[in-house]
Amino acid sequence: VQLQAFGGGLVQAGGSLRLSCTTSGLIIRNYVMGWFRQAPGKEREFVAAISRSGGSTYVADTVKGLSTISRDNAKNTVYLQMNSLRPEDTAVYYCAATTTIFYTSNHRPRDYGYWGQGTQVTVSS
Repeated sequence: VQLQAFGGGLVQAGGSLRLSCTTSGLIIRNYVMGWFRQAPGKEREFVAAISRSGGSTYVADTVKGLSTISRDNAKNTVYLQMNSLRPEDTAVYYCAATTTIFYTSNHRPRDYGYWGQGTQVTVSS
C-alpha cells in the first residue's frame, strides 16, 4: 500500500495550492481520507477529513474557510485546496487513510493506519 502526496511548494502569503494524494494498493472509496500537517518542532496536526462517499467533510478550525478537502473515487485521488495561505501554514502535509467511521471533530492521527510520505508547503511572508 502506498499513498503519495504531491503539489506542495513555495508560495507567497495569500497564494493558493492544491495538494493531491494518489494511492496504489488501496482503493480509497473504502476509506475515510484525511490530511494532516507537521511543522518543525511541532506535533502532527489534523487539517481535514472526508467521508468515503465524499458527502461529508470536516475541516479543522485553524484552516476553516481557507481549505477544502475533496475526493474523486474514480481517480483514487484526494485533494486539499488551500487558499489565502499564511506563513503559519508552512509544514509538511500528509495524506492518510483510515477504516474507522467518519466523525465531525478533529481526527486523531492514531486512527489512521496508512500514510503518505508528505509534501512540503512553505509560505513566505
